[in-house]
Amino acid sequence: MSDPINQGMEYNSDREGLIIPEYGRNVQKLVQHAKTIENPKMRQRFVEKVVDMMMQMHPQNRNLDDYREKLWKHVFRIANYELDVVPPFGEIPTPEDIRKHPEKIGYPVSEAKFRHYGHNVQVLIKKALSMPQGPKRDGFVNVIASYMKLAYKTWNKEHYVSDDIIKGDLESLSQGQLTLHEDTAIDNLSRTDRRRPAPNNGGKRAGGPNGNNQNSGRDNKQRSRTYRRKK
Repeated sequence: MSDPINQGMEYNSDREGLIIPEYGRNVQKLVQHAKTIENPKMRQRFVEKVVDMMMQMHPQNRNLDDYREKLWKHVFRIANYELDVVPPFGEIPTPEDIRKHPEKIGYPVSEAKFRHYGHNVQVLIKKALSMPQGPKRDGFVNVIASYMKLAYKTWNKEHYVSDDIIKGDLESLSQGQLTLHEDTAIDNLSRTDRRRPAPNNGGKRAGGPNGNNQNSGRDNKQRSRTYRRKK
């Protein structure tokens, strides 16, 4: 004897598998129904309404430029690419679109021997090589050497790095086109004189007889006299 409660019930194990589960079974049934509509105009409008409904299901993606195009591709995928409609972007999706992958982006290759100096040193050396000969280029090369020594010390703090190592590496990186004088002390290149001249206040010093502290002392005396009178 059959159970009247279970009559007409449909189990997921008996149903057709969901092609794209995020849209649910009802959307899949609508897309499958669109394949049975014989009138081309009605079928086109019906699928457009289905796409609008799919967009309402995920409103957070509504502002994405290619989101509607993505939905149309999903509709064709749900229909097993057997749907005779035209997407708004004109190109009808095909099964090959799923297999397409973006081109691989190559990573910049740097010389492993001088990796501890970093990629910025390579860029600075190319910049120096493009500069004309002169004091400006020489000063720029000195800055590069100073930066190389700082990077070397950061990379290897336990060992002392001599100027000869930096000069040799600079010459190797530039293929012998950038060199430093033998007497150049690279440590001195990173030292800057941060002392600034004292501001000129017309000979007046703070705290002196003509400074602001004198006015402050007068104000304090005036407040003391006022306070004694009130007492």
